[in-house]
Amino acid sequence: MYTNNFRAPVRRWPAVALACALTAGPVALAGAAPVYATEGHGHAGASVLRTDLDVSLLNKSVQVPLTVSLNEVEAPQSARRTALTATLDGVDRGKPFSVLRAEVADAVATVEGDRAEASTTLADARLHVPGLPLLSLVEIEAVGSRAVCEAGTTPHASVTLPAAVTVLGKRVSLSAGGPTHVDVPGVGSVRLDLSTTATTSSTAAATALKLEVSVDPAKLNVAEVEGHLTLAESRCETPASAEEEPEAVAPDAPEKAEPAVGPQGARAGQAAPAETGLAETGGDSATPYVAAGAVALLAAGGGAVLLSRRGRRN
Repeated sequence: MYTNNFRAPVRRWPAVALACALTAGPVALAGAAPVYATEGHGHAGASVLRTDLDVSLLNKSVQVPLTVSLNEVEAPQSARRTALTATLDGVDRGKPFSVLRAEVADAVATVEGDRAEASTTLADARLHVPGLPLLSLVEIEAVGSRAVCEAGTTPHASVTLPAAVTVLGKRVSLSAGGPTHVDVPGVGSVRLDLSTTATTSSTAAATALKLEVSVDPAKLNVAEVEGHLTLAESRCETPASAEEEPEAVAPDAPEKAEPAVGPQGARAGQAAPAETGLAETGGDSATPYVAAGAVALLAAGGGAVLLSRRGRRN
């Protein structure tokens, strides 16, 4: 038998320090909240039981949280623990009390290839809260949940429920039409939310039962127990398919050489002239020809002016 110590959030503890020690069946408990995998690798997770309860002692000066879980697994894992007990300082002088006992309590989570799947099964189970050692909060014949996420298909979530359960000693027929309320004078009340399922384009989640509890046992130094319990929860996220994997990036091809650009005025098909070592003044190899043409024009102009003057004199 293994024992795990669970620290409650600081916000819930009063000035007096209290300890909560948990033991479960043949294997250690999984007490951490699930962490979802991302980046397209898929995810699957399941839990048989999760509790989030506040236990007030008779003097009302101390409120002790009871946050435990049974068979909470993340892919690829499975667990088959059938019992969960806990101890709370100030409750029944610190003696262990049973939270859940069952004939079958299985949780399985797998991710293989492009498929993620999670499932839970709970059968012949009795759930207790502090202060009610003999009266079961809920007795269940069999419940289960399943979530399947596979690439290329729509995620699926489903729940299996019995026709009836026993709540605080009362046999109650379950209905899918809405929550079920059970009130027991002198003990308290329980609200059952049934068969919660949700799916998106890539995720699925299924919960068989959610219980909202408010009981006043006034026994074993317990004045009040309030909070929530979740039974048989499964969830998954679709892995990325092979087609959705990013394609390998091809190595960069060598850049094509820019075509040579000849000087302005060059004839089509004529190769660009080689550099001649001119100073960087904007001149090129045609400069001498341009200069010679300018000299010839200047000489011709001078001759025309001279002839014009002779004609005037005559």
